[in-house]
Amino acid sequence: MKSIVICSGGLDSVTLAYKMAHEHDLKRLISFDYGQRHKKETAYAARCAERLGVPLDIVDITAIGALLTGSALTDDVDVPDGHYAEESMKSTVVPNRNAIMLTIAFGAAAAQNCDCVATAVHGGDHFIYPDCRPDFIDSFNKMQAHALDGYADVELYAPFVHIPKDAIVTQGMKLNVPYEDTWSCYKGGEIHCGRCGTCVERREAFHLAGETDPTKYADPDFWIKARENHQAEKV
Repeated sequence: MKSIVICSGGLDSVTLAYKMAHEHDLKRLISFDYGQRHKKETAYAARCAERLGVPLDIVDITAIGALLTGSALTDDVDVPDGHYAEESMKSTVVPNRNAIMLTIAFGAAAAQNCDCVATAVHGGDHFIYPDCRPDFIDSFNKMQAHALDGYADVELYAPFVHIPKDAIVTQGMKLNVPYEDTWSCYKGGEIHCGRCGTCVERREAFHLAGETDPTKYADPDFWIKARENHQAEKV
């Protein structure tokens, strides 16, 4: 299966890139600059591509990103601290982000005779991001079958869509993914902040997987309090 992987440079997508390189015919990675405050993530995608020996395309969609106002990732809005599944994290939604990126990636895959576009959306994303849910994946596949009918047959492959992030870490450790060379933090500072939702989720995933987290955090223990608060809210 000749594949293109959408790779941001984060834990999930780099793991997926390694998985596809190990199990299938990985042709290239594609990443996007949509004006995100943590644009430094694309440098980690570039290093992943170099290690795997495949090209990386960084697509500039900043003009589109400028239209998607109101998100903490692209606008002058503070990135919230706390557990990823908290209501406050909805401020990190960039409307239609995945749908836009996937549409571009599908066009590239069709033009380059690839069989699939792989995306690293996972079970932990479902609460916040509508375009990370299984129904969206299924619907997008059907839509693209119509969009490319008679021209190309490209599948959307989302192997993590039903599993939590700690299961991704477990898979990645078996593939020797260098997690110290991935970027998750939405704040885009010198090191991971340790407080934003994606840092908390990352730190928690290593804990639940029983693996040592090689990431340097400005606040390495904040995830414990955030996890306790989230669990108390569920009671």
